[in-house]
Amino acid sequence: RDLHSFPTRRSSDLILVVDDVVSQRELARQMREKIGYRVETAPGGQEAVDLLAAGRRFDLVVLDMIMDPGIDGLETYRRLHGLRPDQKTVIVSGFSESDRVKAAQALGAGPYVRKPYRLERLAAVIRQVLDQG
Repeated sequence: RDLHSFPTRRSSDLILVVDDVVSQRELARQMREKIGYRVETAPGGQEAVDLLAAGRRFDLVVLDMIMDPGIDGLETYRRLHGLRPDQKTVIVSGFSESDRVKAAQALGAGPYVRKPYRLERLAAVIRQVLDQG
């Protein structure tokens, strides 16, 4: 299906993409260009935590589970959740759904999307999460 069949809820939605791999952060540019979200990126978990600690607010965080060096996705989510318990989050990982993914979801993280993924799949999940309350 065409990406235009996945319209955004609001073009003002701001998404933070947290991933240690440059090519994955490049997805942020594609998200801006093809599906119209406002997107910022962070190269690691601590950088994402620092943004929220400084008072930044994001409608959604797209969080990689496996990041090196630094804190991984589960620890990042724990810290984000501590700062903002209602933070909507989508988890992505190149590995199969792990105990760490399940632990993050048990704390309140949203859906898991396995890498590599098509932008259409991620767009559908993002819209689903943003449309929830």
